[in-house]
Amino acid sequence: MTKSHHDNDLPPVPRNIVDQAVSAALAEDLGLAGDITTLATVPHGTTASAIIAARERGVVSGLALAEATFRILGDEVAFEPEASDGALISKGDVLARVSGCARSVLTGERVALNFLGRMSGIATLTRAYVNQVVGTSARIVDTRKTTPGLRALEKYAVRCGGGHNHRTGLFDAILIKDNHIAAAGGPLAAIRAAREHAGHMVKIEIEVDTLEQLREILPLAPDAVLLDNMSTDELREAVAIAGGQTLLEASGGVDLDSVRAIAESGVDIISVGALTHSAPVLDLGLDFVE
Repeated sequence: MTKSHHDNDLPPVPRNIVDQAVSAALAEDLGLAGDITTLATVPHGTTASAIIAARERGVVSGLALAEATFRILGDEVAFEPEASDGALISKGDVLARVSGCARSVLTGERVALNFLGRMSGIATLTRAYVNQVVGTSARIVDTRKTTPGLRALEKYAVRCGGGHNHRTGLFDAILIKDNHIAAAGGPLAAIRAAREHAGHMVKIEIEVDTLEQLREILPLAPDAVLLDNMSTDELREAVAIAGGQTLLEASGGVDLDSVRAIAESGVDIISVGALTHSAPVLDLGLDFVE
């Protein structure tokens, strides 16, 4: 098992967010009657030991969610991680050991694996994008295209993969997009209105579709400009036009085949919705052991 430099510098997801997500998932799974299969087949007082292991190579994320699953179930279950969030794992590597009440281990199995598999899948895909842009100055960032209710967890998983977060939601930064511009009466009017409304700590970013629009808005000094669906030639020209006056974000048409060329254009940020909306779940399993 290989650990990355991200292992020790990842601020954890706050426990209240973890517990809220896990409690909702357990309530969804247990319903009104609980785990009727386990209650019917596993005698009270039975104990068991199990491992959670990788069935494919990937990057770990979500161990706190797995731990919380068994803790919230309430019976005596020990959860011992053997990996760290952000670690690169290989097929067969053990992520954690679980031991104690067999009923609780069985009842929590799917919820724990759902969180671990989903978050590790996001971290794994993010790492693939980050690896593609090594040696450039570009940062890989996520978007708001997240699973409703799980955004904090999915954005944490992006960080586990070595990526960075865009704004958290609609509340923490201003991003003026094409429909805002249309409704506001043009890009200049939109920026002026945003600056008048925003507090001094709030960043302002605006989307442009053309190099002409970029030239038009630069005198108003937005904090960042989103270059929407531009070719790599256009991105290189945009970098030259901006001349370091503002951060430039490339968005749209980004995949693992195109991201390197986009990064080499000189943009500062590359946003990738696929990190959270299209990441395959990492294949993990929980198996009883002697």
